[in-house]
Amino acid sequence: MASILDQIVASKRREIDDRRRQTPDRELERRLDAAPPVRDFRAALDQPGTMRLIAEVKKASPSAGVLRADFDPVAIARVYADHGVAAISVLTDEPFFQGSLSHLAAIQDAVTLPLLRKDFILDRYQLLEARTAGADAVLLIAEILTDAELRLLLRETADLGIQALVELHDASNLARVLDIGARLVGINNRNLHTFVTRLEQTLELAARFPANCCLVSESGIRNRADLLRLQAAGVKAILVGETFMRAPDIGAKVDELLDQA
Repeated sequence: MASILDQIVASKRREIDDRRRQTPDRELERRLDAAPPVRDFRAALDQPGTMRLIAEVKKASPSAGVLRADFDPVAIARVYADHGVAAISVLTDEPFFQGSLSHLAAIQDAVTLPLLRKDFILDRYQLLEARTAGADAVLLIAEILTDAELRLLLRETADLGIQALVELHDASNLARVLDIGARLVGINNRNLHTFVTRLEQTLELAARFPANCCLVSESGIRNRADLLRLQAAGVKAILVGETFMRAPDIGAKVDELLDQA
């Protein structure tokens, strides 16, 4: 039986084909000159002595359903910006997460923080979409890409002037991610095949990364104690979504996590 991740990837391949028929690559290429200036995503995260926060705009997930009924992506992004997050992740997958590239474009107009397009990137076409919508970085997931695909997409991302957060979950993917030259790396604490989440995934792998790696821990981070455990393990930044989306007061939850008065 196909896992949730397998279903998402199959759906994404069909989506890319459909979108390409509607707007060919050459049309997106023409739009590149009008794309917003790129903001430095890694520089916003790689700060000595402090844990940086990537806060996520995310309406729903396959495992939890709708996370926030009063979902206003721009309003949420403005709250994040007002409460000192380092960068914003925008979920753009529509069928499974109820996201949209239009959310990212609207947020880009509203805040000055670097933006990550969080989606299931399989093709250069999606990089062109991300760049023209105003993304400063994209997520590349090792579990759904071969070595050749990872290497190619990482190079194509750089060619477009944006950055890639290369994500892994399984320890078996660590060497291949480092071998392609990725130094902005995320460890997803959630198994995308089962959606089981454990913070220990980062804690067990963190020491195996070189010092020049900007390490991001993703998923399952709920409170200040979690943040401090990850910081002690050498993590530079955390990506948090559901914890904020479920909070009655998003700004207060950000302040609590970052220990801000």
